[in-house]
Amino acid sequence: MSQGFKKVKEDFGCEKCGAEVAGDGYTNHCSKCLWSKHVDVTPGDRAAQCGGLMEPKVVKLEGGEFIIEHVCVRCGYIKPNKAAKNDELGDYLTDMVK
Repeated sequence: MSQGFKKVKEDFGCEKCGAEVAGDGYTNHCSKCLWSKHVDVTPGDRAAQCGGLMEPKVVKLEGGEFIIEHVCVRCGYIKPNKAAKNDELGDYLTDMVK
């Protein structure tokens, strides 16, 4: 059972595009392609059984911050995540202004 947010600093290889991602304890998605992986129930706990890849479907601007909405391609779980400063949001931002 999840107890709350756990800051876990770990680097990982993106399973979608292959980029090497340097974690900062809050990183949960690839900064290059923005895909994530469904591994947490509560951020950092690694308790999710699914393990599916999570597609970045929408990027929104909320309260001055960019939020990426990820959808698990395996189970359909939807999770909003704050964008990181080094995220490559270009294509998503172009779509926002169309």
